[in-house]
Amino acid sequence: MIEVERPENKIAILKLNRPEKLNALNLEVLRELNGVVGELEKDPEILCVIITGEGRAFCAGADIDQMLDMDPIEAMEFSETGQNILSKIENSKKVYIAAINGYALGGGCEIAMACDIRVMQRGAKIGQPEINLGIIPGFGGTQRLPRLVGVGKAKELILTGRTLGEEEALRIGLVEEIAENALERAMEIAREISKKGPISLYYAKELVNKSLFQDLSTALEMERIFFSNLFSTEDQKEGMRAFLEKREPKFKGK
Repeated sequence: MIEVERPENKIAILKLNRPEKLNALNLEVLRELNGVVGELEKDPEILCVIITGEGRAFCAGADIDQMLDMDPIEAMEFSETGQNILSKIENSKKVYIAAINGYALGGGCEIAMACDIRVMQRGAKIGQPEINLGIIPGFGGTQRLPRLVGVGKAKELILTGRTLGEEEALRIGLVEEIAENALERAMEIAREISKKGPISLYYAKELVNKSLFQDLSTALEMERIFFSNLFSTEDQKEGMRAFLEKREPKFKGK
């Protein structure tokens, strides 16, 4: 149900492959996804991971067939499992790019929001429609959506349960780009990012993530520490020498 491809050096494609269910998430899929994310995190050869879906959906959300008869304890486990996986993606040392090739609803939208960059294909749909089922987002949607689009817009989208096309999603900041082919554009972005130094990529991602939860003074102190730490790395010396010598740097993650 989860396929991993390594099409090029430093890049992995993680594909949700359950097209007959529009790549819906059940516990089995979530556990498999957790294992795959964990393995990719340990792979020093991978810098960028692209998440996409097989068929006409990125991920249409949680599997309603499995959720229907859950009791509160089972629902808690389901929510906790999903939240933990998406936190791993959000806090990963890898750069995650969502190639939204079709429906990204509910849990699918939440997966996309946990990624660092989102590319949405023309004709795709995205949103948090859980309210229409008598529930609310459970994989972090109530928390990540307002951080991306603002509190008022997040409330409107969650409380109405409406879905968005690519133009509105781009306009409100839910996605970064629109493309005719989301996977192809995500690959272009991944190629550019994969040329950078692994340590500086992780530091930059970590600082931007933490900026949402810290006061400015604390965040600036962290930036000073991370910035100065990079001057103890081989990559900093290589990057600056390459600039002065007018050549491409060869970063090693050291």
